[in-house]
Formats: sequence, C-alpha cells, structure tokens
Amino acid sequence: MFDTATTALLRAILDEVCESVSHREIGARTHVASKILEAATRGEIAPEGLKQVGRDALSHAPTMWR
Repeated sequence: MFDTATTALLRAILDEVCESVSHREIGARTHVASKILEAATRGEIAPEGLKQVGRDALSHAPTMWR
C-alpha cells in the first residue's frame, strides 16, 4: 500500500502525536492511526498536515476516562 519511507513517516507521526498517550490506550491510538491512514490514502503526505489530522483525531479519540 505505502512504500517503506511513507510507512516510517506515518509511524513517526503516530508516535509523535500520541507521545502523551499510554500504550494501554489502544482505542485512542487506533483511532488516531486510522485517521492518519485515511488522510494518507486520500493523498495527504505533508508531515505537518498529517500531524494536524492526528492531533484532531486525538482530541476526539475514545478513552476510558471520558
């Protein structure tokens, strides 16, 4: 689907956006990853654009504390 470089970029963006999210918060991380992948699939490849998509998704992510 994506080349190695793009996959690495998407992983790095997910890790950066979710740096304050516990790895136990699987639902939140999955939600953010899904939105980042959707944006990349639609052609968004600019790192800042993908980070913004991730941040927006994180603000609406499901969490056990809400």
